[in-house]
Amino acid sequence: MMADNIEHVITYWVLWQTFQSELLVGFQVISHWVPFLFLSVFFGNLADRFDCRRVIQAGQLLFMFVSISWGVLFLTDSLQMWHACVLLVLHGMAGAMWGPGEQLMLHDLVGPRDLPSAVRLNATFKSLGVLCGPVIGSVLLLGLGPTYGILVNAAFYLPLTIFLLITRFTGHTRGGATTRARLSLRDAIVVLHRVSGNRTLMSMIILAGLASFFIGSAIQSAMPAFAADLGIGDAGVSYGLLLFATGVGGVVGGFAVEATGGVSPNVRTAMVSTFVLGACAASFALSRNYLLSLMLLVVCGAATMISATVGQTVVQLAAPAAERGRVIGLYSMAASGLKLGSGVTVGMVGILTGVHVSLAISASALCLGTILVAVLTLRRDAGDEVAGRERLSSRR
Repeated sequence: MMADNIEHVITYWVLWQTFQSELLVGFQVISHWVPFLFLSVFFGNLADRFDCRRVIQAGQLLFMFVSISWGVLFLTDSLQMWHACVLLVLHGMAGAMWGPGEQLMLHDLVGPRDLPSAVRLNATFKSLGVLCGPVIGSVLLLGLGPTYGILVNAAFYLPLTIFLLITRFTGHTRGGATTRARLSLRDAIVVLHRVSGNRTLMSMIILAGLASFFIGSAIQSAMPAFAADLGIGDAGVSYGLLLFATGVGGVVGGFAVEATGGVSPNVRTAMVSTFVLGACAASFALSRNYLLSLMLLVVCGAATMISATVGQTVVQLAAPAAERGRVIGLYSMAASGLKLGSGVTVGMVGILTGVHVSLAISASALCLGTILVAVLTLRRDAGDEVAGRERLSSRR
């Protein structure tokens, strides 16, 4: 994740300096998330069907190919717009490719009992990578320049790639035998139909989709506007601290939950943390106090961490072993691919209302959606309980 974010820092800077294109800036976001939306279940099928080590390594090699390609284009001063578009799409595909296989590897490495901790620690260190990526990327950009900085970045993908040559775990050694299901881009529809009757899986997928669609990466994208309105002293420093607060919340929240063991991986926890995320995001949007805004962002980061890791854990434990990868891919499609929607709910609406109002409306919609999912889930649970009692009485 650090290498992923280093690449963003260096390439986005070079692309703006080279093309000065707002359209390309928008395409950078679209190209990153569209592969998650359309290919996550397909890549989950790959993880179900093949050795997950090789699927992840393929993603890592694609990451490295993209970084080296950027370096060659920078070195030869031959970068064109179409080069940038192709490499941005390949980078997004690499990110979508390795996600489901990674989650299957976690399940295989630790087993069901320790899976909540594994998912939580994995997500915590991902957040740490996201936190460090911009810092290391800036150092490489300033110290080595964009060309050699992006070439050095390719080396950060090597440790995981080499580890996968050593470990004996394939993602399928704990009874999750590989499936021979046919690979198809229609998998998302097929898998969604199969899991539609599973309340636990559907509630987690819907919650992840709501959080992604209404909040997603919109807070980070709109942060310059918030920094300008909230900044005290140097606007650059206030902007950096606001970005840092969200990352700190995710890292500290992950370690704190793991150390205390105070969060149970269940549907109720996912619903509460998602609601807290929406409430804190709405409060941040309306806040005019800088210190309060920092604290709200820390809580947002922690709530995002808890919601995502609990949802991922519940999905892994509830998914059928033979198609766990595809179900995880479906979850990833909702949790990552629908982040495109936050560009509309916050960014486009913000043109009409201002970013503060649009984020407040979007975050409130997330709270209402979470309440609706909770009510429907609890009502079904209550109905099932009543039906169970009636069946028991009739037998008596």
